[in-house]
Amino acid sequence: MVKFSMPLMGLMLLCLWATVTEAKYIKYKDPKQPLGVRIKDLMARMTLQEKIGQMVQIEREAASADIMKKYFIGSILSGGGSVPAKRASPETWVSVVNEFQKGSLSTRLGIPMIYGIDAVHGHNNVYNATVFPHNVGLGATRDPELVKKIGAATALEVRATGIPYAFAPCIAVCRDPRWGRCYESYSEDHKIVQAMTEIIPGLQGDLPAGSKKGVPFVGGKTKVAACAKHYVGDGGTTKGINENNTIIDFNGLLNIHMPAYRNSISKGVATVMVSYSSWNGKKMHANHDLIIGFLKNKLRFRGFVISDWQGIDRITSPPHANYSYSVEAGVGAGIDMVMVPYNFTEFLDDLTFQVKNGIIPMARIDDAVKRILRVKFVMGLFENPMADLSLVNQLGSQEHRELAREAVRKSLVLLKNGKSAKNPLLPLPKKAPKILVAGSHADNLGYQCGGWTIEWQGLGGNDLTSGTTILTAVKNTVESGTQIVYNENPDLEYVKSNKFSYAIVVVGEPPYAETAGDSMSLTIAEPGASTISNVCAAVKCVVVIVSGRPVVIQPYLAKIDALVAAWLPGTEGQGVADVLFGDYGFTGKLARTWFKTVEQLPMNVGDPHYDPLFPFGFGLTTKPTKQI
Repeated sequence: MVKFSMPLMGLMLLCLWATVTEAKYIKYKDPKQPLGVRIKDLMARMTLQEKIGQMVQIEREAASADIMKKYFIGSILSGGGSVPAKRASPETWVSVVNEFQKGSLSTRLGIPMIYGIDAVHGHNNVYNATVFPHNVGLGATRDPELVKKIGAATALEVRATGIPYAFAPCIAVCRDPRWGRCYESYSEDHKIVQAMTEIIPGLQGDLPAGSKKGVPFVGGKTKVAACAKHYVGDGGTTKGINENNTIIDFNGLLNIHMPAYRNSISKGVATVMVSYSSWNGKKMHANHDLIIGFLKNKLRFRGFVISDWQGIDRITSPPHANYSYSVEAGVGAGIDMVMVPYNFTEFLDDLTFQVKNGIIPMARIDDAVKRILRVKFVMGLFENPMADLSLVNQLGSQEHRELAREAVRKSLVLLKNGKSAKNPLLPLPKKAPKILVAGSHADNLGYQCGGWTIEWQGLGGNDLTSGTTILTAVKNTVESGTQIVYNENPDLEYVKSNKFSYAIVVVGEPPYAETAGDSMSLTIAEPGASTISNVCAAVKCVVVIVSGRPVVIQPYLAKIDALVAAWLPGTEGQGVADVLFGDYGFTGKLARTWFKTVEQLPMNVGDPHYDPLFPFGFGLTTKPTKQI
């Protein structure tokens, strides 16, 4: 029998008490502790497997609560069109997100996952959400405060579905409209793009006074982590070819494509997404000098850097040809979170092997994990990991739809008004015997919204989500005695024989996203040109162009009485009628140069060969009219 002395017994009791206390009090779980202390405490407890798991983002379709728990996965995303069910309600979204989160919280350390989604013009994947104008239209508003309000509304709608992270804003400076993502860019002018970074405090909340530069900020449960993308030079590729090569010297990169990143970081942006494109032949996903050297060290960015979808795979050509090299190059360049999004075990195995064999230093893993945890702590995910239903009524709310309608009104650019300035056609009279509405885009909500709406590439038709088409808006606006005749593509004889007072022709581009939108011709979709010719030859006409960028319009301009660039206005088509009929005046100004022919491209304001059809900054104005 062992005899214990009293002092030894006391020491053992003290140790036992300390152990119990330690179990009760864990520093990283205490929101009163300083941010740095919480991060350090949690990282000291993490295994290599737990750390590498944090660096992985997988697609919703590849995820389950068990996978989250088994592999310590740090993040999930919904790609374009990835939804729990068609027309899923916000309640369904919340339930699905929470199920995944339960898996993460059941791990040894209970680190919450962060769920991300492309909410690039409102919460655009989700049925019944408010779809705002795409960025190309918002740039024409020249109204950063409006864009900030759109950010705040978008944050509420994203949070309504239980999601705390939006892959927005795109701060590309599109220098060639042939690029299929040009509508995601606010302008060809970096100054406008810089001004529009006000969407970041809208999404995340206003940075508190005295905040440390570069440290991310997300202001609670009504705000989301934002993502400045795509770093850097995505809008400057040769001939506007998506994911291609941006050939420009370092000064050009700094002066055109970099400035909005400085603004975003100074506003506390939580994350930065790397571009698929290359800079002078070097893939951005493998560019150590620009990611670690410039973004992290020079600009002092303290949030996390995320890859694009299969971004590291595309370091090689063809993609995924040498995945272990892609992992080494991408993580080594400074990418903290990798959007895998499906074959995550391959990534986990490759990265684990490379760390264990000294190919990637442990310091690089620690830097990545520290940044990811910093964002999760800052946004309150540890205190509030589970979503609730308190915001479900925010989705598609009337207040947000009114805001979107205001944005539509302010984004419209009047390019021509009457065949002579003395005889303007706009604003149109609400009282008229008979008005013709024509064109492929007049009664098509999907075309009006463009790409990144419900599906990645967008959809045609009127049953994709709820909203108001331009035709419906016209019907809502005219006097009760005015007859509206809709004919999508009338022939010349039909128009001549019907004695219309005037016609509204709405034509443009079909929806597209990314590479599918790359175009060397930039023409209006058929039969748009013949609709313009047939209608405008026989009756006074206003042509409304619904497109993601300037398109070829010069050949038809002489026939057209009035011309309006409506961009991709989203679900609130009533905003178009508000201005056409004079309830509000036209105020929008081109944030992109409107070219004469595609042979001129690329052509941006300030270029020596600048000879546009309508110059950057152009936009006729009208006064609101009180119609009796």
